[in-house]
Amino acid sequence: MELLCCEGDTVRRAQPDPALLLDDRVLHNLLTVEERYLPQCSYFKCVQKDIQPFMRRMVATWMLEVCEEQRCEEEVFPMAMNYLDRFLAVIPTRKCHLQLLGAVCMFLASKLKETIPLTAEKLCIYTDNSIKPQELLVSSLITMYAPFLARET
Repeated sequence: MELLCCEGDTVRRAQPDPALLLDDRVLHNLLTVEERYLPQCSYFKCVQKDIQPFMRRMVATWMLEVCEEQRCEEEVFPMAMNYLDRFLAVIPTRKCHLQLLGAVCMFLASKLKETIPLTAEKLCIYTDNSIKPQELLVSSLITMYAPFLARET
């Protein structure tokens, strides 16, 4: 008895949607709304007291290395960095939490962009087990909601 199996190493992706890609109004609307959602570029002066630009660079380098080693989709790293910048633009963060925040941002971005996302356990290994999976999961919830709560006050 022979089994027919469609499993393979190929990544399944949606087909490009011509209704979105060929309509100039879509790009125009995205560019119009983009300014409203860009993080402030002055957050190191206005919001962050403990974190310096070189620290962000170190975390960004680490995040990129993790994404490359795990062969993440190309959209994961830019999205994770966008999450990191958005969070840092509104929430004062201690430098001892910066790698945790970077791991959380990669965790969330991979959930949106990967068919098989990065696991909390795997990300904890990349931090040399300086964080626990439960800490990453709880922090991911806080990270998703904290910017909204900060703007309400």
